[in-house]
Amino acid sequence: MDDLGLDEIARQLSDLEVALLLCLVAREHCLIETTSLCIHDLAKELALIATTTFNYSYCIIDCSSATSIDDVANDVLTPDARTHHRPPRPWLSTEPSSKRSSYKSFDDPKKGPVPIAHLASSNVVNIVIAKNFNFVNDDIQAHLLQLMRSRELVVENGTLNVPDTFLFIPLVSRDSDQLQPPLKFHLNDNLFISHFHSPESGYTYLEENDWLSDGQLSASSVIHNSKRHQKKGPAITQRVIEQLQEASTTVSTSAEVVRYIQDIVVFLRLSRAVAGGVSAKANIQFSRFAQLLAPLHGIDYLTPSIVALAARKVFRHRIIVTAPGEDRSLQYGSNIHAVSQVLADVTPDTILDGVLALEPPL
Repeated sequence: MDDLGLDEIARQLSDLEVALLLCLVAREHCLIETTSLCIHDLAKELALIATTTFNYSYCIIDCSSATSIDDVANDVLTPDARTHHRPPRPWLSTEPSSKRSSYKSFDDPKKGPVPIAHLASSNVVNIVIAKNFNFVNDDIQAHLLQLMRSRELVVENGTLNVPDTFLFIPLVSRDSDQLQPPLKFHLNDNLFISHFHSPESGYTYLEENDWLSDGQLSASSVIHNSKRHQKKGPAITQRVIEQLQEASTTVSTSAEVVRYIQDIVVFLRLSRAVAGGVSAKANIQFSRFAQLLAPLHGIDYLTPSIVALAARKVFRHRIIVTAPGEDRSLQYGSNIHAVSQVLADVTPDTILDGVLALEPPL
């Protein structure tokens, strides 16, 4: 499989697998969106991709407004960390119940949080799938942002340390044009790309094994691989990831394409419908993601079509749509009712459609 070209490998992968591959290569994190009816099946599909396509450990966190940092800290631990480091029973029995973690161990629901102060340097799974992550409180989002950026997190029982290969995937349901409730700005800005998985796109592993839930809620947050399962496409080795990293550094960009990239960013920032989100970090990741896409298309240079694809993946989840009352034209006498009508049907997708209607370079 390592002898295949990167473009050949990409053609054998699903859209979800390609999205995860690009984030693993960039050592960044991604937002996955789907409809509310499909979020449980999609979490299972992502778990199977993690273990089968990439051979990485994973966990699924079922988030809600009641999720605590103890829940997260215990759920992201590797199986070895949970098995070999149990809390002393006197500590469990004497601690006031009001201060105990709401986390429950999978093998013993009476056990409390796992002490992690003396664990090995990498005590966190490779891929964390946080289902309904937009419902957690601001404090949890701030803690996960710290884990994403510094690759460690100090909690009550010790320090969480992520492995060299680590991917955080907030998995959210979006049934309208805007994510409700939205993710906090700083965490959202640190998500490399976003990908919307439509139910029509299918599920490679779940359909292959007849594991789809038929609209029912998932019975468990733990996914067990079937021994009967056979992978259709190639498994992604570390060599493939390194090959794509190396290939992206040699991608050339013409002056005309550089200007096109700059024009997209400038037009987004000047759009009356954009209240924010087109940050300097987003601009850097825009160019970086485009360079990662080129080798997957079998070329070593950027084209306008690749740039346009990168713009949709990098900016879509970042764009903050202007509220009618904040439209800048109101400062010059515009009528708020007229402004409301103009902005009524505006979404990040329509904003990107308008900006990418710019004439690309030949």
